This record gives sequence, C-alpha cells and structure tokens, in this order.
Amino acid sequence: MKAIILAAGIASRLRPLTDTMPKCLLQIGQKCLLQRAFDSLIANGISEFVIVTGYRHEQIEEFLATHYSELQITCIYNNVYASTNNIYSLWLTRPEADGQEILLLDSDILFDPQIVARVLASKKPNVLVLNDHPLSEEEIKVIVDERGNVQEISKVCAIEESIGESIGIEKMSSAYTTALFRELELMIEEEGLDNIFYERAFERLIPQGYTFGVIDTTDLYSVELDTVEDFRQAQKLIPSSLF
Repeated sequence: MKAIILAAGIASRLRPLTDTMPKCLLQIGQKCLLQRAFDSLIANGISEFVIVTGYRHEQIEEFLATHYSELQITCIYNNVYASTNNIYSLWLTRPEADGQEILLLDSDILFDPQIVARVLASKKPNVLVLNDHPLSEEEIKVIVDERGNVQEISKVCAIEESIGESIGIEKMSSAYTTALFRELELMIEEEGLDNIFYERAFERLIPQGYTFGVIDTTDLYSVELDTVEDFRQAQKLIPSSLF
C-alpha cells in the first residue's frame, strides 16, 4: 500500500508562520508535521510514499532528502498550487495511485500514530477517519446511511445530521482508486473543477456505488492546523505521549 500525502498549499491563514516555510514543516513539540506523518506511516509498515508539493517545494524536498533518503519517495510538483485546490494535487498522483491501494493523507494533520494502525487493521476496503466533536460550518462533515456508510461529505452538510468531522485520512482499495481517477478525469479535464476540495469527487462516486465506511478515532488525538490559533492550541494541547 502506498501513502499519498498532499502538501502543496500556501496555507495563507497560517501567516506569518508560513511566510517562509510550508505548513507541513511547522514544528509542534519536537517534530514538524511532515516528520510526524512519515514516522507514523513507517511505524505502521508503510514503505512507499508519494508526496505532492507546491508552495516552497524545495524546502520539503530538502527535508525529505535529509531525513528519509533511504525511503522510496516520489515527489510530484504542482506548479499551479496558487490557483488550484487539493483536488488537483490528488489528480496529479494518477500515475502512481490509479488502480492502487492507497492511504491518502492531508499534510496539515497532527495525529496519533494509532489512528493509522486502526485504519490499516480495518477489514473494510474503503474507510475514512472521523472525529466526533461540536461542529461548525468550517469542518468537512460526514453524514452516514443506515449501514454506517458515508452518504454525504462536505462543509455544507447539515450539522444536525452529521456524525463528525473527516480529519483527512482515507484508505482506498484498488477498485475505488480506479473509479476515483476516472471521475477526477471528468471533473478536471472536462469540467475544469480544479479549485475545489477532493471530497466532492467522493460524493459524486456515492451514487455509482463507491463509498467509505467510517472509523471513529475521537478517543485518539488529532487536529487539523488551518489557522495560527489552531497552531497555538496544538502546542498547548499535544499529549505528552506524542511530544
């Protein structure tokens, strides 16, 4: 299984912290976010990595060459990172991920490595990680059907019907990625939908019979870092076991 990590964004809401550094290299505790992600994946047996870079990509590439030179890492540069969203970064991974079993991660998540272990241990072929907490309009929210499968996933989901927030970690089967990149081809190449969240592709696949089960990891620490306040809170609240 390959790990696909999306790390192209400018992270303007984290300025001035990201004026001279990409978000994934921001340090929380003794490690930066990207090092935490790689160490968590390696600890759970992942050995093949694909990372999409964009903003200040040279710094990310230098970091990986310095810390993980022994690993099999494919770097893909999104040269239009300033005008596109994560759906386009995901689209760029097609040569490496289409028809493959993958673990997809956003690069701005601080998370307990046990989350990866739970995802990989799941017998369901396609799962996403969910955190149950008070929701607002900002989060990517999840609504499930009577079988517990994802029925809706977006920021505009009705809060009262949502069971939690998708934190940005998904396991996908080869059948799912085949369908996903077929849909992304339509969305990107024909419809020009390159500046939206990739969760829209997930929603469009649901009527076609492709969806996710959910893994609730509310008991394990995770946080998405979008703002300076998120960063400051993470510095204060990170569990000592992860420091």
